[in-house]
Amino acid sequence: MAIIGDGAMTAGMAFEALNNAGMPHAGKVPNLLVILNDNDMSISPPVGALNKYLARLMSGKFYAAAREGAKNVLKNAPPLFELARRFEEHAKGMVVPGTIFEELGFNYVGPIDGHDLDALIPTLENLRDKSGAQFLHVVTRKGYGYKLAEADPISYHGPGKFDPRIGLVKPATPPKPTFTQVFGQWLCDMAEADPKLVGITPAMREGSGMVEFHRRFPDRYHDVGIAEQHAVTFAAGLACEGPCRWWRSTPPSCSAPTTS
Repeated sequence: MAIIGDGAMTAGMAFEALNNAGMPHAGKVPNLLVILNDNDMSISPPVGALNKYLARLMSGKFYAAAREGAKNVLKNAPPLFELARRFEEHAKGMVVPGTIFEELGFNYVGPIDGHDLDALIPTLENLRDKSGAQFLHVVTRKGYGYKLAEADPISYHGPGKFDPRIGLVKPATPPKPTFTQVFGQWLCDMAEADPKLVGITPAMREGSGMVEFHRRFPDRYHDVGIAEQHAVTFAAGLACEGPCRWWRSTPPSCSAPTTS
């Protein structure tokens, strides 16, 4: 069994592993359950096409219409309706048009409510007994059950001292500037002096102190998602070809790269 978050699904390594797991080995696909914990939240705002794809799976009109239609058909047969209610994720897996995960060789199930244990536990028990590659899409909410954390998941991602009754507690003395804050200010100063400087982050805008850089230099800021290996290669490509072609507007003194 493997568990992965929706943010980490943007990394190429995740799809390399899915591609490998979905291929037959010794004539058959190995028994494997992959659980995608999809809370549609990351410290930096979710980015990229995959995030939009997962959102469509959760809110698509096609699924909503099919779900209601199935309920109308089954409501006159209580035992069947109860079965459909408890294992609704299987119905969803059947009515949602072919997904990218199924194309990779997985039996896609979901999305289901990860906080509904009455649905989640039977689903896991059912998938445990299935052979082949299974992909379970579980939807959760960060901080679920604690209203303050639900309202501010970023601050409560790695909080310091806090009182569960009132929330985060401010320090008695003003904190000293952190290395992250110093780096963020330095980066903005360097970008002000050099119009060709570009900032790239793998979904760590806040953690790397780039919030102000993003605000001041949006055309020179790139968040590539949790894909560190792509961030390095992307930076190398910009260094070779010149960053100007990536900007939506040409900054002052930015000339196109020359070729020989």
